[in-house]
Amino acid sequence: MTVRSTIRNSFPGQVAVLALASALSLSAAAQQPANGSSNPTPAATQPSPGAQSQNMSAPPQEGFWGKVNPFARKKWVNKRLDPIKGQLNELDEVNAKNAQDIKDVDSRAQAGINKAQTTADAANQVATAAGTQAQQANTVAGQATTKVGQINTTVNGLDTYAEKNAMTIKFRPGSTVLSKDAKDQLDQMAANLTGHQGYVLEIQAYAPAKGSAGITSSDRLAEAVKRYLVTEHEIPVYRMHSVALGNMPAAGSNADATEAKIRTNHVELRLMENSLAAQDGQTPRLSSSQTGASQP
Repeated sequence: MTVRSTIRNSFPGQVAVLALASALSLSAAAQQPANGSSNPTPAATQPSPGAQSQNMSAPPQEGFWGKVNPFARKKWVNKRLDPIKGQLNELDEVNAKNAQDIKDVDSRAQAGINKAQTTADAANQVATAAGTQAQQANTVAGQATTKVGQINTTVNGLDTYAEKNAMTIKFRPGSTVLSKDAKDQLDQMAANLTGHQGYVLEIQAYAPAKGSAGITSSDRLAEAVKRYLVTEHEIPVYRMHSVALGNMPAAGSNADATEAKIRTNHVELRLMENSLAAQDGQTPRLSSSQTGASQP
């Protein structure tokens, strides 16, 4: 009776112990790898890179609970994440390299653009300088053309004279002495000629006598006028050109008027102006009071 009661009382406790042992066994079995090995080899815990990529593509193993074991250890999780981290790091490196390559290309392109711009600016400056030089050369050529024209005008005008004023100096019959009126006329003319250039005095002397006598008399009249201008007013001799015509009229003159004048001893004095002197305004001109004939 005592033994049976003891067995009867201890049976429920043993059943509970057996149930708890079974549960612990099942939990330990769930944490074992799927291949059933309780002691995995080092090769199984550290698979090769090819095996890692195959494991990443393979679906995760499910445990006893129908899903990933919630009690998986940190080592097992890191083993799953390390390949992904490696690929992310590789992708970051590729992106960084591409960014650096783009930056290098952009730098080279910018340097090329700057160089091209500098070259274009230099070419523009050279073109501007060439244009300025061409304009200056054109200006110089224009000035040279103008100068050549002036030289041609100068050369053509070296021996060109035109009559500007005239006067008549009369003498008493048979005399070669200048009267007071004649000297006054010559004095006024000489005062305007002092310091001037580009003129000559043309002196034509007439006498009523015929033949050589008239020529000799008229020559004395011309010499008297020239002598007075040289001695009293220092008129250069090379500016005076005289001719003794006697009673012969000058070529191209009015014959009737000349015949009337030749009845007396007189000298016709003409101021001839050079065309070059006329350009600079240095040629003297006789006033109206200086033109005319003197009375004996």
